[in-house]
Amino acid sequence: MHTLQNLFTAIAQVQNDQELRQPIMAQIGEYFAATRWGLIFLDQIPKINTKAPNIIRLALSLDSNPVLRYLVQRHAAVHEEVILPVGMWQKICPREDHGHVMLGPVISYGQLVGGIAVTRHRNDPAFNTDNLADLNAICLHISSRLAALRSQTVAFGSNINHLTNREAQIAELVAQGLTSSEIGAALWITENSVKQALKRMYRKLNVSSRAEMVAHLSLNNSNRTNL
Repeated sequence: MHTLQNLFTAIAQVQNDQELRQPIMAQIGEYFAATRWGLIFLDQIPKINTKAPNIIRLALSLDSNPVLRYLVQRHAAVHEEVILPVGMWQKICPREDHGHVMLGPVISYGQLVGGIAVTRHRNDPAFNTDNLADLNAICLHISSRLAALRSQTVAFGSNINHLTNREAQIAELVAQGLTSSEIGAALWITENSVKQALKRMYRKLNVSSRAEMVAHLSLNNSNRTNL
C-alpha cells in the first residue's frame, strides 16, 4: 500500500508529464481506493460539440457539474458531499463507477491548468475530509514538480538573436511547455499578445509551429556543441 510520503517522493522524481499520468496516477488511484482516476490538462481537452455524448457534455459543463464548478472557481480540492446533500451526486451522474467523485487542482503561474480526478463505485464508501486533505497535498506536490520541470532552461543558439528580448522570453517559455495563457500570466501580458507575438516570431524564423520554432532556435547551439 502506498503511503503519502512515498507518493511525494515518487512525484519529486518524475521527469515529464507522461510519468505523472503513468505510473504516478495509478499509485494515487490505489492510495484512494479509487475505481477510476486521471490527470487532465485543460489545454488537452478536445472541444465538446453538440454531437458528443450527453454525459460527457454534462460532465464538462460548469452549469451542470457543481463539483467541477467548485474546483474551477476556488482552485481547491473537493468531493461531492462537500457541496451537495448526500445522494444528490448520484442523481446528477448516473454512472455507477462515478458514484463518488473527488477533484483536485493543478496550478501553474497562479492559473488552473488541470486537475486530478478520482472516483469510487456508488456502493463504496464516500470520500472524506482526510481524503480531501491528502488530495490537496498531492496536488501541491504535482503543481510544484510541473513548475520545476517547465522552468528547466533550454539552451538556444545564435538564432535567438533574430528575436527581440520579449520574443526571446516567450520562446523560452514555449520551450518549457507553457501554454499561451500561462506565458501571458508569467510575463504580465494578455494571452492574445502572446499569440500575436508568436505569429511575428514564426514569420521571422520562417517556421509554422511551436515545435519547429524551438527546434530551429536550438539547432545552431546543437551544431556548435557537436563540433
